[in-house]
Amino acid sequence: MTDIIQLLPDHVANQIAAGEVVQRPASVVKELLENAIDAGSTSIQLLIKDAGKTLIQVADNGKGMSVTDARLSFERHATSKIKLAEDLFQLQTKGFRGEALASIAAIAQVDLKTKQEEEEVGTHIQIKGSEVESQEACVTPKGTVIHVKNLFYNIPARRNFLKSTSVETRHIIDEFQRVALAHPSIAFRMHHNGSEMFQLPVSNPRQRIVNIFGSKTNEKLVPVEEDTEMVKVTGFVGKPEFAKRTRGEQFFFVNDRYIKSPYLNHAVTAAFEGLLKDKAHPSYFLYLQVDPKSIDINIHPTKTEIKFDDEHALYAILRSAIKHSLGQFSVAPVLDFNRDSNLDTPYEFQQKQAETPKVEVDRDFNPFKEVSTRNSSGSSVGFQSKRQSAPQESWEALYTGLNDQNDEKDFSKVEFESDVVTGQLFDSSAVATSSTTFQLQKKYIISPFKNGMILIDQHRAHCRILYEDLLKSITVKAAVSQQLLFPLSLQLNAQETQMLQYLRESLEQTGFIFSKMEEEEIEITGIPTLIPESEVSILLDQLLSDFENEIPESGFLQTDLLAKSLAKSMAIKAGTQLDTVEQIAIVNGLFACKEPQLTPSNKKIFITLQAEDIEKKFM
Repeated sequence: MTDIIQLLPDHVANQIAAGEVVQRPASVVKELLENAIDAGSTSIQLLIKDAGKTLIQVADNGKGMSVTDARLSFERHATSKIKLAEDLFQLQTKGFRGEALASIAAIAQVDLKTKQEEEEVGTHIQIKGSEVESQEACVTPKGTVIHVKNLFYNIPARRNFLKSTSVETRHIIDEFQRVALAHPSIAFRMHHNGSEMFQLPVSNPRQRIVNIFGSKTNEKLVPVEEDTEMVKVTGFVGKPEFAKRTRGEQFFFVNDRYIKSPYLNHAVTAAFEGLLKDKAHPSYFLYLQVDPKSIDINIHPTKTEIKFDDEHALYAILRSAIKHSLGQFSVAPVLDFNRDSNLDTPYEFQQKQAETPKVEVDRDFNPFKEVSTRNSSGSSVGFQSKRQSAPQESWEALYTGLNDQNDEKDFSKVEFESDVVTGQLFDSSAVATSSTTFQLQKKYIISPFKNGMILIDQHRAHCRILYEDLLKSITVKAAVSQQLLFPLSLQLNAQETQMLQYLRESLEQTGFIFSKMEEEEIEITGIPTLIPESEVSILLDQLLSDFENEIPESGFLQTDLLAKSLAKSMAIKAGTQLDTVEQIAIVNGLFACKEPQLTPSNKKIFITLQAEDIEKKFM
């Protein structure tokens, strides 16, 4: 029997490994930026075109590579970060697996230029699909410049799997921000399609956060600091009043490496318990320094998951540190049950000096002077009450007319209840004018019909009605706008403002009017008539959350997603009490829709109960 197990060629093994390491252009950006940091760079520049599909370029001023190192760097499991297995527990660098460059070179066209400071000339290597096409000396400044062109050119299925340009760009920005936040001592620049998106000078952690997320972020930050034998926690959390419905500003860094940890995220949320609005997420930028021996990074090729020796202790430390900071900076309310708030000094009297109270007495005051009266003879009769009693009639008037009444009564006009019961149990006129709808548990609307009844989910029904109305407003005729007496100003970061600018035309068709839309602030002077002013910020937060993962390039798909998001936010919620007119309006509006049975997200809106089904329940 012939042997059937064989060793895979290197280019095939590299393509397989690339499936784990390189998931999208943002993965390439992450690996190249981390390599530049490990090279000791003080300035790094990122340049991308077409969301990284056409070009990703990273240039740094690090120590560079020799000729041999430049060639070996594209081999699998070739790395300068570790030499022994024990080094995995003493990691001080970003990379250590030795797979990134080999995986990237297997699915793209790579152009590398590198030079060490003591060398006169550098090395230029061109690789296409794991095959080295050329290697020669070149003139280049100190450091490394690497170009990754036409990503996934030899794997069409993976290239077609990529999302739209806007979505892939946002993923790249996310990776860039994570690396930049972890290393404020390094200057970063980022360009996309020729326009500069970020220019971050060397700074401290707080300045780096402000430079990335806008100047308005500075007032939202509360410093956190705790130093224990197990972990050192530094960083910032956002004030509760600035919490958002989106999850865009949650960052954990362990030994200057960005990680994702739902468990630690729960510790932060627990520290904010009782301070956040419903479904709101606090912002945080937390840096944890731990002993490398107490963590395991080698879990996933992306290195964003970490295992800790004692997660429970870390949870408790992180939660208490944040609660302490919120209380120390008077963000969280402090309860003192032994203190009487009525005894507190008012704010306007805190700076005043104590004075001797002055008492004024009216020595001419006589309480009997004005109420004394005189009789007919002119002599005083003393004190008399000011309250005057109502004039009373004489006692004889109580018996007036008694003798005029007849002793015999006329019972001819008295009606007696007959033995035969006539009429119905309920007044027929009342039944005719009563409502044909009923509300159940402030969530469902019951509407009877000839053979049974319909049970309608009021939130889903209203969502369907608003969805079709919004589609008409955006595509056919603009909706009516409600002008605000005072403009509404909202603070957003640059990425959120850019997303709203992309959707501005469609939002204006629904009734929004934007008077100003700058990098960190938008001003609204008109809103749709169905939205109360107090819920505008909540609605826009939900809209940004829905568009966070995907902004369709197609106009129809964009309009459809926008209408779904707005309808879901504007629809009445379960638990809302509706009067008879509102119930009938929802029922009539639902069955006037083109598709009354399903919500925009294809969920059932109502169910029918036939009379036969009800009768079976009593058998």
